[in-house]
Amino acid sequence: MLPGRGEAFIAMVAGISLVAVMLGVAALVIVMSVMNGFRAELLDKIVGLNGHAIIQAYGGRLDDWQAILKRVEQTPGVTRASPLIEQPLLATYNGRVEAILVRGNTAPDLKRLETKRVAGNFGLLRAGSTNVAIGSRLAENLGVQLGDTITIINPQGRSTPFGTVPRQIGYRVAAIFEIGVYDYDQAYVVMPIADAQTLLLTGDTIGMIEVTTSNADTAMQTMTPIKQALAGRAQVTDWKTINASLFEALAVERVAMFVVLSIIVLVAVFNILSSLIMLVRAKTRDIAILRTMGATRTSLLKIFVTIGFVIGALGTAVGLGLGMLFLYFRQPIIHAVEFVTGQNLWDPSIRFLTDLPSRSDPVEITVICLMALVLSFLATLYPALTAASTDPVQVLRYE
Repeated sequence: MLPGRGEAFIAMVAGISLVAVMLGVAALVIVMSVMNGFRAELLDKIVGLNGHAIIQAYGGRLDDWQAILKRVEQTPGVTRASPLIEQPLLATYNGRVEAILVRGNTAPDLKRLETKRVAGNFGLLRAGSTNVAIGSRLAENLGVQLGDTITIINPQGRSTPFGTVPRQIGYRVAAIFEIGVYDYDQAYVVMPIADAQTLLLTGDTIGMIEVTTSNADTAMQTMTPIKQALAGRAQVTDWKTINASLFEALAVERVAMFVVLSIIVLVAVFNILSSLIMLVRAKTRDIAILRTMGATRTSLLKIFVTIGFVIGALGTAVGLGLGMLFLYFRQPIIHAVEFVTGQNLWDPSIRFLTDLPSRSDPVEITVICLMALVLSFLATLYPALTAASTDPVQVLRYE
């Protein structure tokens, strides 16, 4: 039942159908994996730096933070709680000025940042050492290298008869880190919490407590008792609330991309339908002859269903392989396209992350493949039923 020598057009349409299914499946696999990777990487990096929940005092200062910290640590479901100071300030170096976010961390938290180190030594960040670690993008913007001294300006300085004099302290850059989120890497200056208290003139107070729970998705439920206990004194927010607009936009875009790209597979399925209809029309006489030789309707139905399904199955398998190959070599492919076009396809200042992420979900890939196979099968039913219902008497009457 394959197209003969005079039916090359039908073969071409069938080939186009196979390629269309292949491209549709590949596009769905690539886009959904990239969207999953983008969400997962963004979540890992944001939560990895800021924890699952934040306790922030009204007015910016927690005076009895030791008691609050102890209570938080004893809350069921909380795996880690750390005092934290975070304050937007200015940094200067050789005439360059950048807005920064000074972050005062405890020694264990500074040690955790060691995995993000690009250069330098986090071990030099000790209380009273005036050593700091800065983000890689901030280092580029200021033109700073290891060992250079930056000046951090705190506008809320000491009062004098002539007004408030901004507080300026020089800090030596002992380490450079890269979180992988552009906004963090271009703003964060990390120092021991005692040095941050000295810079900000806050005494033995902190601005917030960073909390990590056993399950990120249920962080707010875990923090509910603390939220009730600190009502009117501090605000408790989880990562979902802090980044709600970003992750909601990702969820909407993910669904929209799946629907739009599924149309490619649907178009490919219509190509399979049209090629089989043309094949049935071209093979009407052969079908009638087979019927007269004893071929049953069921056997003819199986023949045309098999032809269409094989086209869909081959396209799905090759598309899955093509998608996985693209994902594996995604960074070299992006660099090659950038080299050819001269355009920056992945600007981290716009897309938050420094590299194109990817995380394939086996369940989603299975759904994509099943969708392509089911649609391919459904497309074969009408032409197969048409072939099976061919009346050999009517076809061969005038032969």
